[in-house]
Amino acid sequence: MKYRPGYPQALLDYLDDKLGISTGSVLADVGSGTGIFTRLLLESGHRVYAVEPNKEMREAAESQLGGYDGFVSIDGSAEQTQLADATVDAVLSAQAFHWFDPGPTSMEFRRILKPGGTVSLIWNKRDVERNAFAAEYDQLLKRIAPDYENVKHMRLGDADYRAFFSQGLYTKAVFENDQYITYEELLGRASSSSYTPLPGSESYQLFVQELEALFAAHQKDGLVPFHYATELYYGRM
Repeated sequence: MKYRPGYPQALLDYLDDKLGISTGSVLADVGSGTGIFTRLLLESGHRVYAVEPNKEMREAAESQLGGYDGFVSIDGSAEQTQLADATVDAVLSAQAFHWFDPGPTSMEFRRILKPGGTVSLIWNKRDVERNAFAAEYDQLLKRIAPDYENVKHMRLGDADYRAFFSQGLYTKAVFENDQYITYEELLGRASSSSYTPLPGSESYQLFVQELEALFAAHQKDGLVPFHYATELYYGRM
């Protein structure tokens, strides 16, 4: 997950301003993976329970974040976090909600939240119409990666969020998240996605060749633009 995109400071400022997630809040980062978002929460001064069922990802986060006083690694899932009742001020999940079973997850989040606590679901979504590189990269994925258009988080919509949050009420906020990356970072980011061809396969070699050509056509000073919209969906349980 070395090459996965980060999250903008504007998102953290919004969580502080609108949701009251300020220094000292106790948080659960559920589906925390290797700790990309967890790190930002820790650097903001929070105590964070990083809940992750995948052993390799959890151990990677422990290796990188073990030095933070507020970091607590939990072998758990969204449906069974292993946390005690009314433990956290807020639950957050970055780029992971599509893996959860919504019914049991809703009950579990309600159980571990303190009264008045909130749940925030966060996504980085590429802006595929921002420029020529973005559009051509999107077309490359559609040609080379048959599973690309079936990615679960891309298929979530208003009905899914209404079904999850209490009384069907939630708020959405969107933040710009612009990045400029090298070819190494582009290849690493593309290869980290579950829908791209696996290294060693014939389709992977074709993918790499086309990716190199695409980068060469659009790079400026060794970088190409990678624009995201960071989406936040939050509400109560």
